[in-house]
This record gives sequence, C-alpha cells and structure tokens, in this order.
Amino acid sequence: MVNLIWMILVVSGVLVAARHGEVSKVTESAMTSAQLGVETVLGLIGVMILWLGIMKIAEEAGLVKALADFLRPLVQWIFPSIPKGHKAMGSILMNMSANLFGLGPAATPFGLKAMQELQELNEDKETASDAMVTFLAMNTSSVTIIPGTVIALRAATGSVSPTEIVGTTIIATICSTVVALSADYILRKYRRRR
Repeated sequence: MVNLIWMILVVSGVLVAARHGEVSKVTESAMTSAQLGVETVLGLIGVMILWLGIMKIAEEAGLVKALADFLRPLVQWIFPSIPKGHKAMGSILMNMSANLFGLGPAATPFGLKAMQELQELNEDKETASDAMVTFLAMNTSSVTIIPGTVIALRAATGSVSPTEIVGTTIIATICSTVVALSADYILRKYRRRR
C-alpha cells in the first residue's frame, strides 16, 4: 500500500511539473536529493561505527550485562507472565540496554529475537500476547540516555553542537515510556473488565 502511495506521489509530481514545463527541476531535485542522501549516509556510517564500537566495548567489558542485571527486577515486574530465566528476558534486557544508548540498529535484532521468543510463550498464535504488546509499547517509546543515532545524524548534517539534545532526549523518552506503559496497563485492565 505504501509503495502505491509513493508511486502516486512521484507520478503526480512529474505530471504537474511536465504540465508547467518544469521537468528539468524534477531531474535537478532528484539528483541533488540523491547526492545529499549519499553524503548523509557516509557521514552517518562513521559516527554509527564509533557508537557501535563503544557498545561492543561496553558489552565486552561487562557494562551491558551489568546494566541488564540492574534492569532485571524492573523488567520482571513489567513482564510478570514471562517465567524467570526464560530466554525472552535476556533478549528484552539486551534490547533495552541498546535502546538506552540510542543504538536502534543494534537494538533491532534483540527486539526481533525477543518477539520470537515471546511468541513461543504465546498460547494464541493468532493474537499478540500481553507481554508482546507491552514489549512493543516499551520498545517503541524506549528510554534513551545517549541518543547515538540522532547525534550521528546531527553530526553528519553539520550541526554545531550535535550532543545538545541529550538532556531533553532523556526527559522526553522517560515521559514517552511512562505514558506507553501506563496506557498499556490501563487498556489491558479495561479489556479484561469487558
């Protein structure tokens, strides 16, 4: 469906430009945007490699495991339906740790693995379990201490101070996570009453 929407937008843009005799501007804009995209990605690669390297060092040094151990009681409270010691808990903790450092690309594989493992616990394979919905809400809103990807994007696009967003990011992501988990809890209680 999204592909169809994009196709309609592109075709209609080209048709409108052709009608007004401005097709050269469409070509010029496409080339400029492609060049900007490549420059942004190349700038982003370096910073992402740096942050992923730091994450790997933190993982090798035991910082990620220590963080996961620190978060374990909180996660067990949020996900009471997951049995203690289940492998889904480890994937959830690793996903949360990566998200805390703002490393969405590093967190994604752990999130996918967590959903697969939560599906194994799910009795109704056609419907998402409460734990799956809670994990999705928490992962989407995730608290971020160091927004590595955003810092990388800001640095790649020439920001004078790419790290100035750290404080507001921490506040905003804490608020979003509290709202997401509260909404999940309230809606689950409402659904059970009905």
